[in-house]
Amino acid sequence: MKGVWVLAVAAFGVGAAIGAAGASGKEIFEKRCTGCHSLDHEKVGPHLRGVYGRTAGSVPSFPYSEALRKARVTWDSKTLDKWLMGPAEFIPDNDMAFRVPNAEERAALIEYLQSLNRGDP
Repeated sequence: MKGVWVLAVAAFGVGAAIGAAGASGKEIFEKRCTGCHSLDHEKVGPHLRGVYGRTAGSVPSFPYSEALRKARVTWDSKTLDKWLMGPAEFIPDNDMAFRVPNAEERAALIEYLQSLNRGDP
């Protein structure tokens, strides 16, 4: 599984080169997240529709790391921002190595994930 995360980190460099200045959260999600995540089914990472407001490590069909299963985190704007900025720093020993260092991109992604709960397109 760790090898997959190395590929995700390598893909991050490609995603960063694509850039997302002025891009919508949906566009950023599609360019940077869909290699490992889907909205509605598990891939390398868990599905992300409904992640906003969900407890970390709680999708029964996904094999989370022990760190995420034991984390007492509810995904909201603050926790998602910390997670996307540095997953290993926020919840040590998890399996996600991908980061979103740009604060504007993180905010757009978080807004998009939250919008999915509202039923926005």
